[in-house]
Amino acid sequence: MDILFILIPLSVVMALIVLAGLWWAVYRGQFEDIEDEGKRILEDD
Repeated sequence: MDILFILIPLSVVMALIVLAGLWWAVYRGQFEDIEDEGKRILEDD
């Protein structure tokens, strides 16, 4: 039972870290123009 006092706050902190990383990626434009990036990889320079 004592382990729950560690695991529950730890999982909340980890979820907040994941959400902060997702927010950072969206804010920095990582998900803009996804289709053209896939085409760019296939094109020959």
